[in-house]
Amino acid sequence: MNPFQKNDSKETLFLPVSTEEVPPRPPSFPEKPSPKICGSNYPLSIVFIVVNEFCERFSYYGMKAVLTLYFLYFLHWSENTSTSVYHAFSSLCYFTPILGAAIADSWLGKFKTIIYLSLVYVLGHVIKSMGALPILGGQMLHTVLSMVGLSLIALGTGGIKPCVAAFGGDQFEEKHAEERTRYFSVFYLSINAGSLISTFVTPMLRGDVQCFGKDCYALAFGVPGLLMLIALVVFAMGSKLYRKPPPEGNILNQVVKCIWFAISSRFKNHSGDNPKREHWLDWAAEKYPKQLIMDVKALTRVLFLYIPLPMFWALLDQQGSRWTLQATRMNGNLGFFVLQPDQMQVLNPFLVLIFIPLFDLVIYRLVSKCGINFTSLRKMAVGMILACLAFAVAAAVEIKINEMAPHQPDSQEIFLQVLNLADDEVKVTVLGDENNTLLAESIKSFQNMPHYSKLHLKTKSQNFHFQLKYHNVSVYTDHSVEEKIWYTLIIREDGESISSMMVKDEENKTTNGMTAMRFVNTLHEKVNVSLGTDASLIVDEDYGVSAYRTVQRGEYPAVHCRTKKEDFSLNLGLLDFGAVYLFVITNRTNQGPQAWKMEYMPANKMSIAWQLPQYALVTAGEVMFSVTGLEFSYSQAPSSMKSVLQAAWLLTVAVGNIIVLIVAQFSGLAQWAEFIFFSCLMLVVCLIFSIMGYYYVPLKPEDVQGSANKQTPPNPRKYDQPGNQEDKALMVP
Repeated sequence: MNPFQKNDSKETLFLPVSTEEVPPRPPSFPEKPSPKICGSNYPLSIVFIVVNEFCERFSYYGMKAVLTLYFLYFLHWSENTSTSVYHAFSSLCYFTPILGAAIADSWLGKFKTIIYLSLVYVLGHVIKSMGALPILGGQMLHTVLSMVGLSLIALGTGGIKPCVAAFGGDQFEEKHAEERTRYFSVFYLSINAGSLISTFVTPMLRGDVQCFGKDCYALAFGVPGLLMLIALVVFAMGSKLYRKPPPEGNILNQVVKCIWFAISSRFKNHSGDNPKREHWLDWAAEKYPKQLIMDVKALTRVLFLYIPLPMFWALLDQQGSRWTLQATRMNGNLGFFVLQPDQMQVLNPFLVLIFIPLFDLVIYRLVSKCGINFTSLRKMAVGMILACLAFAVAAAVEIKINEMAPHQPDSQEIFLQVLNLADDEVKVTVLGDENNTLLAESIKSFQNMPHYSKLHLKTKSQNFHFQLKYHNVSVYTDHSVEEKIWYTLIIREDGESISSMMVKDEENKTTNGMTAMRFVNTLHEKVNVSLGTDASLIVDEDYGVSAYRTVQRGEYPAVHCRTKKEDFSLNLGLLDFGAVYLFVITNRTNQGPQAWKMEYMPANKMSIAWQLPQYALVTAGEVMFSVTGLEFSYSQAPSSMKSVLQAAWLLTVAVGNIIVLIVAQFSGLAQWAEFIFFSCLMLVVCLIFSIMGYYYVPLKPEDVQGSANKQTPPNPRKYDQPGNQEDKALMVP
């Protein structure tokens, strides 16, 4: 029997003391038998739900995979604006579940809410794809369409998030609680399968297909939109098989009013004239039915347990930010395959697909055979510990990267190297203000300098005197320098003599994991260099020096160049991760213009494979924490508030992202220290959660049923008595 089913007799089960009407509960949905999958205890209807979730997650993650590049290269926003809008959209996607849960539980029910908001979702994808068509209006129209489309997508994906998982749980009968637990693992599996495939496919649709002569963002957004349409059709096809619990009335409004009335009544009667109540919510008994109070008690107990949870998401979600930035300073060449820094995130869904069956079929069973009661809360606590260890490993990797990276000039220091583009050897002497020799080197023509020389300054800026001996000629020149900057002194022919120019190299401190390059043009004509991007790189004639340009790592055997008189190609060779190159365009042979290559900064030395341990640890933690927490939220929710509690679970993700933003903006820590800080913070939160979980007694259907049949207020002391700690005692609708 459903513990929340209304009494069929004419006798009223709950009689409110006050005269205010409380909306009656609709009757529970009928316990009709559902067709099973191949004679098992799994309802056939969950197949449609799982496929729907796979397509929806493909749609969501596929669209997000190219969203930042769309802002950057199609709408031509700055990096800061692109990043801000990207994270604002992500946060909105995790706040709108509250609205979706309220609609489902109070008005439409889960099934209709999923159908209607999926239509909004598809419409958002259509508008978003239209905003990526270059032939449709200008940038203003593209921006408006993009913002409208993203807003509708956020409403759609957020609105159905708390409904789909809970609706799948509704398909199971009470006696099949174990199968329902396994369903949440399969459900989570479908999420990561959709994420894994879309993360590979949509960037290929964007970059490998050309639309109107540019990257095809319209196709990259359109295919995810098509997958969302398929998700809607598949979900609707199973309509006749679903068990559809009706909405419970305006539950969220009742909960808020009940809590507010209990708090206000408690403070109004603080004098002590009234008898004490066992629970602070019992102060609402004069106005609200006991069943509602029981449901709110169960809800608030779980919400209290949710307080530490955002910290886990704060760590998990840094895979797409801090860990990706860490990967930009590592070498992605694995020998058999080359990984771009942002592609490393694919490890997470890939490992989830492996770990879920591994944990369900092997690890949890072995733990059970050892006689250990591995409850849901204990699994979640272990997941937190694994995330803590993952960030400790990330900190160790970060420290090692810093040790292998080139040192940076400190205060009152500069780094200087000399590039000799004359046709013979030049002796360079650097003199200080008192004509003391600071540096003396003989540099051959087109000699590839292996390192920078460190020079000390007396003040933050200073003039250096340079003596250049070339053949029988001595040239004296002064150059002003500033502290903490890298410089290149370029020596060039000037008739029968030589001259020099000082070039700042400060841009080469970071290249965001890409390859940075600049050109020096010794020709007497301006050169236009095409690097495969929308904007060409123009290098002025007669030793003109270009700005830096970043490109993807790879082989560049034939880079197209042109002058007013001719077109030619330059072989730039392999441009490796994180390296900084200088190319000198010369015409010293009969083979036409060529590029002389010098490596300013060496490529990243530490392999990106060293990130594998931290990804494995955090993903194992995610499987133990997130999958278990999803099932725990459903099992502990009153039947009238399951979607509300699912939305609250998703809300912890949004709060976790806010924690990351606060720490990143105000901590001022070095990156390795920030990883240690998050690791220690996670450990403290894990201890707090473990203490809270130790005193938490899982809600059991018989407890609710027993209290519901009494006319006297329930005795909350029963929650303090020792009881069965098995978290899988599920409460079904």
